[in-house]
Amino acid sequence: MIRVYSRTQANPQYFTKDRAAELEGVRDGPAGRWLRGTGPLDDDAVANVFASTLRSATIGYDLVIAAPRPISILLANDERQAPAIVAAHQRAVSSAVAYLEDRGAVVRERRFGEVYEEPAQWRRIAAFTHGINRHGEPHLHDHVLVGAHTMAATTALDGRALRAHALTADSLYRAQLRDDIGRTTTWQPWRSFAGAELVAGLDEGYRALWGGHFDDRPAKREWTRDEIKEKWARDLERYEPLTQVTRPDFDRGVVDSHRFAGALSVLSAPHRRDVVAALADAASLGVDAQLAQRRVDEWLPEARDSRGLREVVLSPRRAMSLGRDDTPSRFLSLEAATDLYRSRDRSSEREGRSR
Repeated sequence: MIRVYSRTQANPQYFTKDRAAELEGVRDGPAGRWLRGTGPLDDDAVANVFASTLRSATIGYDLVIAAPRPISILLANDERQAPAIVAAHQRAVSSAVAYLEDRGAVVRERRFGEVYEEPAQWRRIAAFTHGINRHGEPHLHDHVLVGAHTMAATTALDGRALRAHALTADSLYRAQLRDDIGRTTTWQPWRSFAGAELVAGLDEGYRALWGGHFDDRPAKREWTRDEIKEKWARDLERYEPLTQVTRPDFDRGVVDSHRFAGALSVLSAPHRRDVVAALADAASLGVDAQLAQRRVDEWLPEARDSRGLREVVLSPRRAMSLGRDDTPSRFLSLEAATDLYRSRDRSSEREGRSR
């Protein structure tokens, strides 16, 4: 789930003092990393991420991007493959943030009585990867920090547009995460028709054990890697099997046309963001975020440049054309998918060498 929190004070130590040591040896590098920027992520660097205008009290946003609970649980259940799961999460976070900047980061300007939504670009983007919640349960998530004042803009970001597109960014994040983990590990996450995020072979008793719902909110605590492993081992002594999630009988790269049409059928004025989210959610085994958007733009070229709150309004029939036209159910061509994944793998290799 992606949550968008407005920030009115920088408070960099909330992020810099938490080393997220529970993921040491699992996460590649320290907790903090630049998605855009250079140099050490110290207090001054984080404070400089936030920026605003004189007329806005909001100095930036904390975008909290969290993995579905069953995927977080894999951190505690499969230490051998946990590094690949964290790496897939970070890649999916980068894709979600790229979508948000491309479509949701806009500034509103009034010229000659008309309101225009102009694209905006963040100066710096910092991200911090954590692996637990305040109760010490497995909870894989990122805090992504961005400023409210963007490059060459005279006004602050429109927070309403950012929040509207956060729903689609979340669908893209989850879809890419399902796809990436399914390709790089022996686990296969999938999304049910009802919208439940599941992992084939993982018993639902683990979700009952680490449900993530509490009445109290304890003080923030930093756990070492050894401490959190000991806690998870104690927790597992209370584990009781419920039912094991079976592997779905789906092919990779196939859209559930009923799920896709159902998500759009309740909308009287769908936008591009709605179609992208419906497509990502209907890809039961996941899909790369870039490929999903590319496919939507092939279907709906009239909405290709839409962004902000005032995206092009589509007719429901037009938006649901995937379910009614002669479009093949396999929406990703093998050639396009192969080319993109090879490119992404080469990029990951370059990043690894640079580290």
